[in-house]
Amino acid sequence: MSALSRILCLLVLLTIGNIAASAQSTIFNIPSTDVLSEKSLYLEGDFIVHFDKLKNGGFQTYGYRTVYGLRKKVEVGTNFFFTKSSAPKLNEFQANAKFKFYENEKLGLAASAGTQIVIPIRNKVGLKTFSMFYSNASKVIKKANGLRVTGGYYRIVGVAKQDFGSKQGAIIGVEQPLFKKITFLADWYSGKNRFGYSAAGFGMPITKRQSVYAGYNFGNVGRANNSFSFYYGINY
Repeated sequence: MSALSRILCLLVLLTIGNIAASAQSTIFNIPSTDVLSEKSLYLEGDFIVHFDKLKNGGFQTYGYRTVYGLRKKVEVGTNFFFTKSSAPKLNEFQANAKFKFYENEKLGLAASAGTQIVIPIRNKVGLKTFSMFYSNASKVIKKANGLRVTGGYYRIVGVAKQDFGSKQGAIIGVEQPLFKKITFLADWYSGKNRFGYSAAGFGMPITKRQSVYAGYNFGNVGRANNSFSFYYGINY
């Protein structure tokens, strides 16, 4: 059994052993340094759309993301996404794991590392299973109303560069509380690949356990490579 297969089996076993569906905490698109507390569960419904006719390059993506706090500083999860477009249909399963290996609340510092395995389902466009590994660190600046800045590095494993594009790059994120219940969020994956987007928007809690997020994504390359995203999340 290959190393990739062993990692995938471990993630699936961890997920099934603790909850039927369990993804990683993000800012908008990039992973944050946060992890859920032990035995906590986060569920999220996602809707992403490019406003144009399907025949002109428009698309609609629907999916779920979940996160489960496996241990004190470890979270695991699974995601599923379905995209409707003029291209052949693509369903995609993702398995995630993250470990927060450093935290200093007094200094406002944290660091984490994790992985995401992406598996096409009913694949009609020839995409391959691949993995992304990353590490990141964040700093909270209390004097700037709790501004948190995140930076890190990611690398793609399992696909050839000619099939995927850039196989490594930087990840950058900003979270700025504005009012009592509204936070400005922005993040960016560098690189010319499927992750290569910047995003900006707002997050707001609507109850003690429920939150909504809305923003816009801009591709690093390609004309009209942009989309609107809306996420609804609930904590248990």
